[in-house]
Amino acid sequence: MILGLLSELGVTIMKSPEGQLCRQDCTASQPRVITMNTNYSKIKCIVMLVLFVGSVNAADINAGKSRAAACQGCHGVAGVSSSPLWPSLAGQSATYLESQLNKFSTGQRANEVMKPIAAGLSDVDMQNIAAYYAGLPPAKSRGGDFNLAQQGKDKAAMCLGCHGNNAQGMGMVPKLAGQHPQYLAKQLTDFKKGARKSPQMNAMAQSLSEEDIKAVAAYLGSL
Repeated sequence: MILGLLSELGVTIMKSPEGQLCRQDCTASQPRVITMNTNYSKIKCIVMLVLFVGSVNAADINAGKSRAAACQGCHGVAGVSSSPLWPSLAGQSATYLESQLNKFSTGQRANEVMKPIAAGLSDVDMQNIAAYYAGLPPAKSRGGDFNLAQQGKDKAAMCLGCHGNNAQGMGMVPKLAGQHPQYLAKQLTDFKKGARKSPQMNAMAQSLSEEDIKAVAAYLGSL
């Protein structure tokens, strides 16, 4: 695969008469042999890209679905929780989900229920489960208290810079739209009190009153 990508860039790997591994610039009018070191950065980037693509493709959705059966009691059959105590996982970023499973496993994120469950998962299990939930249709708007949600709209603007214009999340930043307002309020309260650690979120949550937290959570859940 790597040699194929090099070829697409006009780079052919060959040996010099002295037996040195070299590249031939096939795009030049007069082909010339240049040592591999001159193109080390380009080749390194290609190798890193191949490794990244391989890592992404390695996730086994079916295996993730099988392992996720233990999650359904709290997080719902299709990853959409019916309880305000637990978050919906469907449509959440695989990167974020995998990172949180790792944090539960190591105790970096404290949760008495999740710690033993996550600790029993291998790195591959976590990757597969995260990929499975990421591919499911996300939870729809929770609706809720319209007036309270409107009160939280202005305050919630400070969340959207990281979580997306529609709180859809991306990468390591979680999706907030459609989550239970009660769950979101609990997380903001934990950040405010320092029970959940994140320097940026701790500082932001400390600027919110209890009423602000309820209003912001109601607005985000309504998206």
